[in-house]
Amino acid sequence: MNISRLTLATLFSVCMALPAMADEMASIKAAYISLDPSGDIAAGLGGTRMDIDSDLGMDKSDTFTAEVALQLGDFRLGAAYLPLSFDGVGSTSGIIFNGLPVPAGPITSKLDADIIDVSLTYFLFNMDDLPTRVQLGIEGAVKITRAETSLSTLGFTESVSGTVPIPTIGARARVGLADFAAINGRIGYLGYAGNSFLDAEANVEFSPLPALGAYAGYRYIKIKFDEFDMFLDARFSGAFAGAFVRF
Repeated sequence: MNISRLTLATLFSVCMALPAMADEMASIKAAYISLDPSGDIAAGLGGTRMDIDSDLGMDKSDTFTAEVALQLGDFRLGAAYLPLSFDGVGSTSGIIFNGLPVPAGPITSKLDADIIDVSLTYFLFNMDDLPTRVQLGIEGAVKITRAETSLSTLGFTESVSGTVPIPTIGARARVGLADFAAINGRIGYLGYAGNSFLDAEANVEFSPLPALGAYAGYRYIKIKFDEFDMFLDARFSGAFAGAFVRF
């Protein structure tokens, strides 16, 4: 997606151009993430709501996610990209999809959801004079979400898509257990005009070298998307593991 590449490239260029100072740090992260889907999906006015799991039989999405971030004193600016893709084969009848009746029988379905996450955090507490460093702040973000879903069966193929930016407000925390280990967590939520986004994550990182490390954790996303003749009320949850470099 062009906008995702532009966002990440721009922030990375800014990070590279700034000098490394005492409380200024840039980081690049990449992780493998596996998310299980659940919830409902529909297309078109009066479209039939279908259960992602029991009706469509969609499997989990195994993909990679990436993030670049810059911390300047008490502020943290981040941009992340998460591409999701779910496929399934189900069997149901009496479905109306995008205003059209779907023939009864086996149905092949697909759901793609690309999420660009741009966030800004202000740390209200940024204490490094304790045995452990503690950071706690408020975070505002925009989740630019492009979703597309399709159904296929014998003699029938139809798809719908839409893009909507969903803002969230929440908190981010970090507890440095030692110079080489830390616990991180964040949560954000906001709902408006029939759309909502809840994003929660917790992870543990280990960095035996100051500039390199690994991390692993768990992420939960709940998204309600009701735009452009597409309805999505879904939850995605699962574990991830990756590596990071910071300078």
